[in-house]
Amino acid sequence: MSKTRKCAHCGKVFTTKSGMQKFCSEECAEQAKEARKKRQRDFLRAVEPVMELQQQEYLTFSKAAILLGCTRQYVYKLVEQGKLPASRLSSRMALVRRSDIEKMFESNPYNRVIPCSKPKRAADKVQRTSSKKDSKNVQPTDEVLEYYSGEEVMETYKVKRSWLYTTAKRHQIPVCHIAGRNYYSKKHVDAIFATPSDIEGIIDWLSSQEVAERYGMNLNAVRSYAHNHKIPSKREHGRTYYSQSHFDDLRRTDLVSDDRYCSSAEVAEKYGISKANVGVIVKKHHITKVKVGRNNLLVKEEFDKVMADRLAQFGSYRIL
Repeated sequence: MSKTRKCAHCGKVFTTKSGMQKFCSEECAEQAKEARKKRQRDFLRAVEPVMELQQQEYLTFSKAAILLGCTRQYVYKLVEQGKLPASRLSSRMALVRRSDIEKMFESNPYNRVIPCSKPKRAADKVQRTSSKKDSKNVQPTDEVLEYYSGEEVMETYKVKRSWLYTTAKRHQIPVCHIAGRNYYSKKHVDAIFATPSDIEGIIDWLSSQEVAERYGMNLNAVRSYAHNHKIPSKREHGRTYYSQSHFDDLRRTDLVSDDRYCSSAEVAEKYGISKANVGVIVKKHHITKVKVGRNNLLVKEEFDKVMADRLAQFGSYRIL
């Protein structure tokens, strides 16, 4: 049996010839290769000025801001607060030493952020105080990270800039600010935004509006139903999509279109009785019913037989 997979570049579904094939065509493979090279060039172009500044001992406020990844006004603020020493050579020239910047960080060591960890609440203040002494004995671990630019994350995972900022803040993704651009840790972005392996094989997806129209639900009910039943979902270009096959299995669309079943409303209209009478008859005669969403589907043949017997015995369908 042939397997299908989604192209890692264009997103088109194609039939794989081998288990290692990631792209649907050679053109997509070449375009993905060029995009990867372009990301490397952009990253090196952004990092190159910082690498040059690391070789200089004396820096102007503008160069110090580039090295720190902040604005020049913030460097002025550090100097004014006395956190960063500076030497004024003239009324228009002031310099800071790179060694003083390193000393400033040594006096206030960097605490590595653990991704996907939620911030502690004020109720945990006592616990934080008791663990301060223990944290001083923990040696920091140096971890070399690869980075995506913000544009690459939005293009690769089809998310909006606001969604990227919100998700990065919520999950505390390590961010590197270089030359006015944000770079996000590749490992953590892939772990949070990547499509889980269990839904890679899903081909048919429905938007929230399509689900609401197809199954007769409102948008709030769609979100609640998908959350309660753990229906796979994905987010692209600011819109949420849900697995059509999972919705079909849960909503039993095959039974809705099956002529052997009918709803309580259809039975009530056919025999001119109320829905309450339908419920009593179903319960009394143990007629097979299947719950689909909010409605019950009844086996048409069983109900027709019961109603025929009632007409022959009592001369009426209704329960008096």
